[in-house]
Amino acid sequence: MKHLIFYYDVISPYAYLAFERLPVALQGLSYSVEYRPILFAGLLKHHGQLGPAEIAPKRNWTYRQVLWLGQAHGIAIQLPAAHPFNPLALLRLAVACGRQGSNNRHTTEALFRHVWCSGQDAADASRLAALTLQLQPAQDPAGDAVKAQLKANTDEALAQGVFGVPTLAVHDRHFWGLDALPMLRAYLEGADWFAQSHWQQAAQLRGMQRPR
Repeated sequence: MKHLIFYYDVISPYAYLAFERLPVALQGLSYSVEYRPILFAGLLKHHGQLGPAEIAPKRNWTYRQVLWLGQAHGIAIQLPAAHPFNPLALLRLAVACGRQGSNNRHTTEALFRHVWCSGQDAADASRLAALTLQLQPAQDPAGDAVKAQLKANTDEALAQGVFGVPTLAVHDRHFWGLDALPMLRAYLEGADWFAQSHWQQAAQLRGMQRPR
């Protein structure tokens, strides 16, 4: 049985779609998954990038595409009332509900659907209180231990080379995005492509140096 780590931030619609699609994409395979919340904004800051919703034309495309992908895959999705939003409270709730920084699928599903299935404000305090009551976290989401664990999760992801969400990690391989699920399945099935040098060669390609 292969063990996967699903790095996610609830702010990402692609992470939500990949979460919903994962059981279908890997149907028939033997695997386990732990769902590990991280702060996407921390990845962006580390790598010096803007988020998709911070670039106006990309923002519009992102929302159009995820709505299309939802209907194409039969996944219920509604855009929240405001996006982007500050996901920290939800991510800390995720950590508070889990063990050693990771969640089970039930908790992760509740968090994603809170954001992507209601059309309401994901950061609304009353909705957050209701979700907290529903999930009954074992730890205080506002406590220092939870805050430290979320930072540790994000630092761990950065140390492993994670640059975006969703990222699925298995062994030393990372698969980024909803569209990487077929590639992940091929790897788990032992496809010959992965036994060759393609993976390593792709990382050795030289890029053009920026003019000074």
